[in-house]
Amino acid sequence: MKKFLGLNVRTTLPEICSREQVALLVYDMQVGIARQIKGSEATVANVARVLKAARDVRMRVFFTRHLSLPLELMGAFQLRMAMAWQRVDEPGQVKPWFLRDSPDFPIVPQLTPLPSEAVFDKITMSAFEGTPLNIALRDCGVTAIAVAGIALEVGIEPTVRHAIDLGLTPVIISDACGSGNADAARRSLESLAFEGNTIVTDVATFTELI
Repeated sequence: MKKFLGLNVRTTLPEICSREQVALLVYDMQVGIARQIKGSEATVANVARVLKAARDVRMRVFFTRHLSLPLELMGAFQLRMAMAWQRVDEPGQVKPWFLRDSPDFPIVPQLTPLPSEAVFDKITMSAFEGTPLNIALRDCGVTAIAVAGIALEVGIEPTVRHAIDLGLTPVIISDACGSGNADAARRSLESLAFEGNTIVTDVATFTELI
C-alpha cells in the first residue's frame, strides 16, 4: 500500500478488496430484466457465487431495482426512454414494465436480499442518482464498490462512472455482469479500462481475495 501525507493509497486489487473498505452492489437483478438477457442463468449463478462469498465474510451488500413510474407520472424523459426500450412510436403506447407490485419487479429468487442488506429503488441508470447509496457507503467508511448484475452496457457503466466522480474505486466483476449486447458490453469495459480508475476482475479472483 502506498502512503503519502498520512493517506493510504490503495492501488492493487487485494488492497482495495479488504472487507472493511469495499461493499458489494448487486445491480438490477430483477425477474423481468433477467428474462430479457440472453444467458442470464449463468449471470444469476455467478452473482449468487459472489453474493455467498460476500455474505460469508459479512461484507456490506446493497441491491438496486429499476422502478417504473405509473404512466400518469412519467415525465417527458421517462416516456422517451421507455419508448426507446419498448420500440414504440407514441408515448401512449408505453407500458410501465417495472411497477412496484408487478411480477417483473422483484429480485430473482436465487438472490433474495437478507434483512441485513439494503434494497434501493431508482428510476435512473446510475445507482447513485436519487438513492441513499452514496450516503450509506460514506457513513460506513466504504471507499470501493464491487459491482455485479445486469446490464453492463446500460446501467452498470453509468453507475461505475458516477462512483468514480464520487471518489469511490469501482471493481467490475465481469463474468457476474450480464448484457443485452455483447459488443456494447465489451466496448464499455474497454472504455472504462482506458479511463483508468476501474478495476476489472472475475468471480474466481474476487471470491478468493475476499
